[in-house]
Amino acid sequence: MTSFKFLHAADLHLDSPLLGLATKSPEFAQRVEDASRQAFDNLVDLTIAEECRFVVLAGDVFDGELRNMRAGLFFVDRLRKLAAAGIKVFMVLGNHDAENRFVSKLRFSDNVHVFSTRKAETCRLDDIAAAIHGRSFPQREVSENLAQTYPAPMPNVFNIGVLHTACIGREGYHAAYAPCSVEQLANHGYDYWALGHVHTRDVLSEDPYIVYPGNLQGRTPRETGAKGATLVEVRDGTVATIEHRALDLVRWVTLDVDLGSVGDVAAILSRVREALQASSAAAEGRALAVRLTLTGATPFHGELQVNIEAMREEIATICAGLAEDVWLERVALGTSRPMAVMSIDPSIAGQIEQELRGAPAAVLEERLEKRLLEVAAKMPASARLAELLERLRTEAPARAVDLATALVSDQGGTGAPD
Repeated sequence: MTSFKFLHAADLHLDSPLLGLATKSPEFAQRVEDASRQAFDNLVDLTIAEECRFVVLAGDVFDGELRNMRAGLFFVDRLRKLAAAGIKVFMVLGNHDAENRFVSKLRFSDNVHVFSTRKAETCRLDDIAAAIHGRSFPQREVSENLAQTYPAPMPNVFNIGVLHTACIGREGYHAAYAPCSVEQLANHGYDYWALGHVHTRDVLSEDPYIVYPGNLQGRTPRETGAKGATLVEVRDGTVATIEHRALDLVRWVTLDVDLGSVGDVAAILSRVREALQASSAAAEGRALAVRLTLTGATPFHGELQVNIEAMREEIATICAGLAEDVWLERVALGTSRPMAVMSIDPSIAGQIEQELRGAPAAVLEERLEKRLLEVAAKMPASARLAELLERLRTEAPARAVDLATALVSDQGGTGAPD
């Protein structure tokens, strides 16, 4: 058997709408959307530079309905670039591709094979003794275990299965489409399973290799860390090396900054700056999108409750002042008051605080429920709305008490941002 390399990628989601991000920062949303295409350009360049024999794309190249044909034409053009370099492409359609009415209208170059939606197919490359098996989604929702329909491994060749699936136990927030188990895949007899659908890189098995490469470009705060593709080298019919290559242009980061021992606001901002600089250095020059949470028991808890927007502005100013490109997506408050500060002083403010903390929970909950019903009546029903309302029911009463006590108590720290 000969030696060869191939690149495994999935979940490009070209032309993803990013609606939530657009409402916060249209400019940054546009940058992230463009970054998905630039990340694919990076993939093409890496494939050529590493002299890969082929690329496998394990579904969700697009993001549901294309808003126009630009993303499709961009994708077709880049695959022609691979054709000029003598590199083949084997791809399955994922759940998002299956609902895209433009995919069937795309005309791919001869180096591209899109696996059938009707049954699993096999493409054999005799010159390197490799066989690639795959099957595309016929529609968005697929509850069938597609892996069971894949053919047995071919003898005396390196067998690769390309599958878009929510492998049981790895679904996370992804829909449980084409479910299968790690044990089932391992026992099928293939040498490498190239999976897609789950956006977090994960090596489920090393004998044989069963791999989620993750998506090429993070699109939301849930998709943190280095994003890219998996480079695989095969020698004499066995996986010799497997390597994650980062290809993203913008990196999402969630930061928890502990304020437990800080003495003043300047120290808070200094600690935040250090955390941002460390994350930016780790991103190796990429733009950062940061969701930052202030944590820890601190005497500044009350003042932060009152002045969280002012604090956010201070942190945004720090981001703008860094040499690196950093955008602050959100500042969340996860602090608490130290036990020593929780004691009640004898002043009028202290007495009011005591009354607030002793207020019946039912009273607050009743008023909150009334407001939530008013909000829900003005918005379309959805699982996400239901989840938000439930979270507010859980967290809002305690937050309301904290905010009220912060307004009347003089026991907090001093020097909060104006």
